[in-house]
Amino acid sequence: MKHSFEQKVYFSDTDNYGVVWHGTYLRWMEMGRVDYCAQTLGYGLKELEMQDILLPVSSINIKYKASAKLEDIVVIETEVYAFSGLTVTFRQTVKSKVTGKIFVSADVVVVAVHQDAKLYRRIPEPLSSAFERELKCPALA
Repeated sequence: MKHSFEQKVYFSDTDNYGVVWHGTYLRWMEMGRVDYCAQTLGYGLKELEMQDILLPVSSINIKYKASAKLEDIVVIETEVYAFSGLTVTFRQTVKSKVTGKIFVSADVVVVAVHQDAKLYRRIPEPLSSAFERELKCPALA
């Protein structure tokens, strides 16, 4: 299932060239993954932290295709793309609300660690079951 939200491009999101700074896309994608876990799976960051589960990014494969500009409205889409038991891969896109043009696409790999930064051998329950369920659900268009 896809999760999406809209974001207006503000001046603070842009660089000296008047386009969205590359790091801003990473912040929006982080917001998308956090909201995905909270709204789609029902597990917010505070709840996971209380269960001694943190979900840091281990790798990002990102493609910058075009530049969003000041006052554009972008749509950030997030879905679970793959789950191995040890990692979960989120597929994310940032695109124009008006034209649908894709600005950025990325596969973001996340692992689960304890609060002391020790890696879990497997992503713990109840998250592992939730990620498996998501992969079995057909994506909503």
